[in-house]
Amino acid sequence: MNSEVQNNVSQDFLVAIKAAVKAGLEIMRVYENGDFCVELKDDDSPVTLADKSANDIINNYLQPTGIPLISEENEEIAFSERKKWNKCWIVDPLDGTKEFIKKSGEFTVNIALVENNLPVFGVIYIPVSKELYYGDVKEGKSFKILINNENEIEGLINKAHEISPGFVEKTINVAGSRSHINKETLSFIESIKEKYEQQVNVIPKGSSLKFCLMAEGLIDVYPRLGPTMEWDTAAGHAICKAVGLKVIDKQTEKEMVYNRKVLLNNSFVVSNLA
Repeated sequence: MNSEVQNNVSQDFLVAIKAAVKAGLEIMRVYENGDFCVELKDDDSPVTLADKSANDIINNYLQPTGIPLISEENEEIAFSERKKWNKCWIVDPLDGTKEFIKKSGEFTVNIALVENNLPVFGVIYIPVSKELYYGDVKEGKSFKILINNENEIEGLINKAHEISPGFVEKTINVAGSRSHINKETLSFIESIKEKYEQQVNVIPKGSSLKFCLMAEGLIDVYPRLGPTMEWDTAAGHAICKAVGLKVIDKQTEKEMVYNRKVLLNNSFVVSNLA
């Protein structure tokens, strides 16, 4: 289904969408300027001027909502405080920093709203292509829109196209990470070939783009058999969940939950296969 719809977005959701787009504009400013100011964090992951500047913009938009915020680039808040929250934003101001540095274009801005440990809304913005995806779990709908005028976001959203996974064709499309493919993932792909006796096509993509392509029906399976953080997945989880796809924690075999004591995710799989 790719129908154009008139849809109403709550005020908090609209703020999150605007925050993602404005952060994306700042990311592109740094991207085109080329002065990334790359540093390494304690875990040896890179952080750039774009990460920090985008994070400042998102904080400025979301803090007035009064909803507490978890961000990759904010100081981590103790679980003794976070466990009292029944609602929070989870943010990655620049998901795919390695892709940003490599100038592949496959990086995103991720913002999710979580209630009672489960995502209820997610927005993912792709600064290079200006494509924006968002999903409202309670409404059971996800949408895609091209933001060709950042000053007319609200009007553009009213013309967003609803997306859905559709049906699996003869070839099963599996998402592969650009930077994190491993033996476990390759074994998982082989198991799909054996189980379904169909041709399998691996589509490498960076960042949270893989969730967007799942929700849009361009990818059928997304295995992430390695470490990620809550801010890497919450927004994409919401977009997929809104169209009926489950993000399953491989350790618990249940839906992934958020605002946990440890923000490191277990391996997970998103699948549209029966």
